[in-house]
Amino acid sequence: MSRYTGPAYKKSRRVGFSTLENGKDLARRSYKPGQHGQDRKAKPSNYSEQLSEKQKVKFTYGMTEKQFHQLFNRAGKMEGIHGENFLKLLESRLDNIVYRMGLSTTRRGARQVVNHGHILVNGKKVNIPSFTCKPGDVISVKETSKEHKSIKSSIEAINHTVDFVNFDKNKMEGTFVRLPERSELSAEINEALIVEYYSR
Repeated sequence: MSRYTGPAYKKSRRVGFSTLENGKDLARRSYKPGQHGQDRKAKPSNYSEQLSEKQKVKFTYGMTEKQFHQLFNRAGKMEGIHGENFLKLLESRLDNIVYRMGLSTTRRGARQVVNHGHILVNGKKVNIPSFTCKPGDVISVKETSKEHKSIKSSIEAINHTVDFVNFDKNKMEGTFVRLPERSELSAEINEALIVEYYSR
């Protein structure tokens, strides 16, 4: 299945989670979309809960099913807790780091910024959003892109960044300092359900 490019609000309502991480997508209508969205009160099955959790995270990070499953399998080969390693790999994607640094207000926008060749990793252009960054990598805006309207407006809107990245607004350059701790990521995500889903 190709990547979903439809309304983000609709998908957020479907899984009951703000995939944009700003709460705006659920502010007006917190119930599921569709004619019977407000009437669906049946208790979900275990499978339904697992699937919903998987979809919730997949939509949040804007990935295809194939990409998502491959990254999940890769996390299983790492030392430590499978679910937490998976979230750390998701957060290590270049498009996510660009988003976390504030170079875009959404992950979808960050993916486009990377795709269009505006981003350098350790001084080299990388236009692959799924590129895995390593702690210590320096992510910067290409010199010829520093006046890009979308990037500048996103930087001006920065309120705060997460502790596992730092960013210099003047240089338009930041560093992926370290892998995130589980406590720094959304408490609304239950990664154990994703592990259960793929372990069926």
